[in-house]
Amino acid sequence: MRSVVQRVARAAVRVDRQVVGEVGQGLLVLLGVAAGDSPEECRWMADKLAQLRIFEDEAGKMNRSVLDVGGAVLLVSQFTLLGDARKGNRPSFVGAAPPELASALYEEVAALLRARSVPVATGVFRAHMEVELVNDGPVTLILDSQR
Repeated sequence: MRSVVQRVARAAVRVDRQVVGEVGQGLLVLLGVAAGDSPEECRWMADKLAQLRIFEDEAGKMNRSVLDVGGAVLLVSQFTLLGDARKGNRPSFVGAAPPELASALYEEVAALLRARSVPVATGVFRAHMEVELVNDGPVTLILDSQR
């Protein structure tokens, strides 16, 4: 399971020009589910996202989590994070989980974050989405449950 995590002042996702999910201060998480991922990777990702200390404390150090700052997560599925473009010019997506598994595990990550008291907004799985954000910092990290 792989994610791109961005600390945001605000973020929104639209489908057919309609806002389907939005957050204020918090995290925009683009989430890709890999073939072979299981609920174990979901737990790892949810724990990491809830506890990741990338918000500044009073001293200006990245020492606070999304929970600590009362923020929220906008979770957007993105299978292209599993794309492999090492050979040729067109990426291969054989490393991505099939849609049925990916959808279930994406929903599981959202549920686990909510169970950890993190407010979660989501995109629409397999929809064409427009994501808008104001990156705060900017702070952007890549998390991978296999690395």
